[in-house]
Amino acid sequence: MRTLTALSCLLMTATSFADDWPQWMGPARDNVWRESGIIKKFPEGGPKVLWRAPVAGGYAGPAVADGRVFVTDYVTSENVKVDNFDRNEFTGKERVQCLEEATGKQIWQHEYPVKYSISYPSGPRCTPNVDGDRVYTLGAEGHLFCFNVETCKIIWSKDIKKEYNTKAAIWGYAGHPLIDGDKLVTLAGGEGSHVVALNKMTGEEIWRNGTDPDRGYSPPTIIEHAGVRQLVLLRTNAVSSINPDDGKEYWSIPYKASNSSIIMSPVVSGNYLYVAGYSNQSVLIELSPDKPAAKEVWRGKMNIICPINVQPFLIDDVLYGFDQKGVMRAIRLPDAEKLWETTDVIGGRPKGSETAFLVRHEDHFWMFNELGELIIAKLSPEGYEEIDRAKVIEPSNLAFGRDVVWSMPAFANKHAYIRNDNEIICVDLAE
Repeated sequence: MRTLTALSCLLMTATSFADDWPQWMGPARDNVWRESGIIKKFPEGGPKVLWRAPVAGGYAGPAVADGRVFVTDYVTSENVKVDNFDRNEFTGKERVQCLEEATGKQIWQHEYPVKYSISYPSGPRCTPNVDGDRVYTLGAEGHLFCFNVETCKIIWSKDIKKEYNTKAAIWGYAGHPLIDGDKLVTLAGGEGSHVVALNKMTGEEIWRNGTDPDRGYSPPTIIEHAGVRQLVLLRTNAVSSINPDDGKEYWSIPYKASNSSIIMSPVVSGNYLYVAGYSNQSVLIELSPDKPAAKEVWRGKMNIICPINVQPFLIDDVLYGFDQKGVMRAIRLPDAEKLWETTDVIGGRPKGSETAFLVRHEDHFWMFNELGELIIAKLSPEGYEEIDRAKVIEPSNLAFGRDVVWSMPAFANKHAYIRNDNEIICVDLAE
């Protein structure tokens, strides 16, 4: 498919580094940072900011690979700093920027006009996905691109809404695409095409599956259970497992998302799979140990973890994460026993939807909260133990009347790459 708009590329040289963060939730898509030589506490006055680069609005976290940082934003002169559930129209340009990892200097950019008709319209949601010499980006209104990482050349692109005769969900396209072998798997929408697999080299469709009138936002997730690779999809009307090679369904269990809000990726604990969303719409599913099959164990339990912004994290049989009420909790699976909860990560009395992103590093966690603070803490079944915190960036958007920054950092090359709606910064975390 031809490019949707004219291309703008400014070429420079980039330097290679190892230990990258090339996609949402990191190299293994599991929110684990595996580098060594990282500080255990902040220096006096906080960590050093190595560089700053201007960006416009957006919720999409950056991706870091091969000496480059990729970040997407929305450039507009209109006031898109609104926190409502209306679908007003806004005019601007979505932009993909490639920056030099060592300096933050722009290597290239591509921009294209987009009319937003989504709620929370400040910018794109999905982290770029770098795969070898290509980077894939998905905009808030369904513009999907495959770029050459060095030249900015568009290899292929698709207007998903047009191709699948659908419209963006109220919060836009937010389910991060998944690279699986020679395929790119992404939520699409439309009749029979809730999820589609595309040839990652050409963009041609390989298979499509399912119908969901509201689509949801849960990223495609591959698990291996009963000796079978299964693509698990959390839709607003079902939890299903399909064969990632041909799109044929293995099993499906009904689900009913409140307010079309289903955001987390399914979590597997032993033979159990846990999903949850807004208004305590939680379901525990038991997976068959010898074939791709499943049955419901329970649903709708109270005082557990029903995420609306942040992916929870499982260690052994304990799940840690932020509930819709803005509190951090620990629950034990499969019985959903609540072990503890705390408001300390954000501070103050929660109003709902308070957010902090969780990344595990060695025996502790790095968190980035909506106040713009980096936090080092330990999580255990016994409780939350804070080690240190430092303010690194300003909240630049709104949510329920409060100032927030809702964008997941990238952790790579002993640095954190963090953005708001004005700038992206590189924070030194090396020992």
